[in-house]
Amino acid sequence: MTPYGSFTFFFILAILLAPTVILGLLGKKVHSYNMFVTVIALGIIFASSLQQAIALIAFTIWQVVLIKSYIRYRKKSNSDFIFYLTVVLSLVPLILSKLLPYFSTITFIGFLGISYLTFKGTQLVMETRDGLIKQDLPLYRLLYFILFFPTISSGPIDRYRRFAKDLEIEISREEYKLYLYEGINKIFRGFLYKYIIGYSINYYFISKLKFIAHSPFEHHLYYMYAYSLYLFFDFAGYSAFAIGVSYIMGIKSPENFNKPFISRNIKDFWNRWHMSLSFWFRDYVYMRFIFWMTKKKWIKNRNTLSNLGYILLFLLMGFWHGLEAQYIIYGIYHALLMIGYNTFERFNKKHKWWPQNKWTHAISVIITFHFICLGFYIFSGYYFN
Repeated sequence: MTPYGSFTFFFILAILLAPTVILGLLGKKVHSYNMFVTVIALGIIFASSLQQAIALIAFTIWQVVLIKSYIRYRKKSNSDFIFYLTVVLSLVPLILSKLLPYFSTITFIGFLGISYLTFKGTQLVMETRDGLIKQDLPLYRLLYFILFFPTISSGPIDRYRRFAKDLEIEISREEYKLYLYEGINKIFRGFLYKYIIGYSINYYFISKLKFIAHSPFEHHLYYMYAYSLYLFFDFAGYSAFAIGVSYIMGIKSPENFNKPFISRNIKDFWNRWHMSLSFWFRDYVYMRFIFWMTKKKWIKNRNTLSNLGYILLFLLMGFWHGLEAQYIIYGIYHALLMIGYNTFERFNKKHKWWPQNKWTHAISVIITFHFICLGFYIFSGYYFN
């Protein structure tokens, strides 16, 4: 059963979370029961595919063994080779699940949510290396973090230290009322975004473009803008569901979208769109690449180094979506946009060509919106169909 994909899922969810709400309103601890709910919910989600269920269990064992082994190792030593090996081993299931379908009929490695679960596991290894995680993690807490079911299919990608703080906080009756109010509000926003606005755009406009557009150019142009809006409302709706259910369970999962279509430049956009993924790639790919190259002193020019970092980041993001041409071109497109804006920003800082006022801000938002929509048009693969 796909999470948040049917009203049946929400009905089952309401039954499972009813004791959570009662406990919370009575000022009692909810996390122990919610761990039980997570197990039941995962069972329901993967009940239709024994293959995916087995893959999830095998993956979880793999990640837990790697994480706990590396935490114990890190207390005694800090070899670069062991760290890189552990990171690669953590990523192996995800890499195989992405590549194997293109080269063979083997599909038993992948399962719903493997990307988000992998990112959680890999960040634990990296933060252990950085000394941010020093103590061995209790098994139940580690499993709960990795397998936390509300965010398994669509994110957002949480950070362990933030998640662990939520588990340690004693939530009073009055505080839980705010959690519950916020959670329900986000769930209703999810219904508005996904099942009303997103559905309407797709059903009443995108699916009827052949009757609306009068030329191939118009057809593709209308599709570009409609698909961009549909993608936002559909994905933001899923995220709102996940975050809302998390709040009801006493976990403040991070926001994933922050009005991305009012971004004033492409950097601002990536600070607003799918923020948990964007920040994950920024912190664990871009910043580490910059730090590593700076430490090795292989490239001394900061601008060149930054631009290479953008190329690496967005190419990886493109390949993460798939090996199809549109995803790779999408990654290259956004890398070029970031490099272009980087160059413009340096030029403008020196020559003050583009002043900062409400008019230039509005123009910047409009220009950025069109570039974003063109990127989503590429991402959709519509041109290649």
